[in-house]
Amino acid sequence: MYIRRALEQAFLASNDFFPALLVTGSRQVGKTTFLRKIADSGRRYVSLDPMDVRIRAKEDPRLFLADYPPPVIIDEIQYAPELLPYIKAIIDEARHVSPERARGMYWLTGSQQFQVMKGVTESLAGRIGIFNMYGLSNREIAAAKSHPFLPEKFSMDGMPSKTPAEFFASLWLGSYPELVSTPGAEKYWTRFYQSYLRSYLERDVSALSQVADLEKFYAFLKAVAARSGQMLNYSDLARDTGVSQPTTKSYLSILQTSGIAKLLYPYRANASASMVSTPKLYMLDTGLMAFLTDWNTPETLASGAQAGHFFETWCFAEILKSYANAGEEPSFWYYRDRERNPGEIDLIIRANGTLYPVEFKKAATIDKNAVKNFAKLAAFKQPIGTGALVSLFPEVTHLKDHALTIPAFGL
Repeated sequence: MYIRRALEQAFLASNDFFPALLVTGSRQVGKTTFLRKIADSGRRYVSLDPMDVRIRAKEDPRLFLADYPPPVIIDEIQYAPELLPYIKAIIDEARHVSPERARGMYWLTGSQQFQVMKGVTESLAGRIGIFNMYGLSNREIAAAKSHPFLPEKFSMDGMPSKTPAEFFASLWLGSYPELVSTPGAEKYWTRFYQSYLRSYLERDVSALSQVADLEKFYAFLKAVAARSGQMLNYSDLARDTGVSQPTTKSYLSILQTSGIAKLLYPYRANASASMVSTPKLYMLDTGLMAFLTDWNTPETLASGAQAGHFFETWCFAEILKSYANAGEEPSFWYYRDRERNPGEIDLIIRANGTLYPVEFKKAATIDKNAVKNFAKLAAFKQPIGTGALVSLFPEVTHLKDHALTIPAFGL
């Protein structure tokens, strides 16, 4: 069963402007399926995954592109970046003949963002629209309207309510389309993530870097999953995984490049000395996070010591997806000061010069003190918008002036 992607509207709108479009994202998030579902019947398709096709593309790019003229989908473009300068030449020639004719010529996908982006910026700058795709969002799964999250514009839009047990069952399952769209997928959960990680380590990680010891990298990945939703301590992470701090930073770069994890940095207007400088670390799929940290059922996860970190990770990823699905690059930060009892705000969304504070709490009861740190943003002397407490409390209500409670299942 295909679940329609919220990215479709922004993608097709950009197709009427750009000669080429690129969808990047981690393995198995549905990039290829998405493009093939929305393509019209005249658009060709070729994958660079098979080795023989890849070799043809690398050895004779001009002939390869002649065999697959536009409009065309080229899947896994990172395997043959040699094509990009030739695609540029074809686009420029088409633009010379007719700007309208050059629109929407090439749709590309790539699973390894660094390699893809390096080639794109060198060859297709100004000619390509770029979109990040993540796993299915909560709203895509519910077939509900999706829009970039801001507390003051939030609406449930008919989103179905969930009990805490139902919420943690979906959190534990994860957001990969193959799992979400398969009835009874719980039975295949372990097998899916075992296969996913084997492919990720053997193909993506090996292709991205000179990682000599994949077992050590896998141990590092498990350690990162155990720290999701927390401030990143490079020395602790290096010590616990037996690698050097430079290697730790290199490995984290791989995880970000391949769409597995993301760093969130503190908001430090004018490099304020009173603020911490350490980023927070987030996995981008809670199902993969649960597998890596050995939570084998949603029930044990929901009652476990890490449930709060899982909740925060899930909420962060959903809000990130809401922007990515609109084709927007968000400005996300967090707040933490250096006071003896430090104040923290889990997420700050900066939009149109205004700061929107968001707090994540797993509790199903509301506590007005949960948003007390929102007032600390006044120190930045910038406009502060309506904030939000995202929790398992099942209703949208005013918690305080300029602060709402928002049910996590409505994100």
